[in-house]
Amino acid sequence: MLSWAVIFFIIAIVAGVFGFLGIASAAAGIAKVLFVIFLILFVVSLILGRRTSS
Repeated sequence: MLSWAVIFFIIAIVAGVFGFLGIASAAAGIAKVLFVIFLILFVVSLILGRRTSS
């Protein structure tokens, strides 16, 4: 999931460089959402992983 966020971030940068601001903002928004979902899942997996090993 983090790789998808990075891909959309790169798309946003490239679209911004070429002046496609609508596409750039949409891709940046998708990248932000995917990164937040990744962080939430990462924290949950850390908490559940520590709980089961104790």
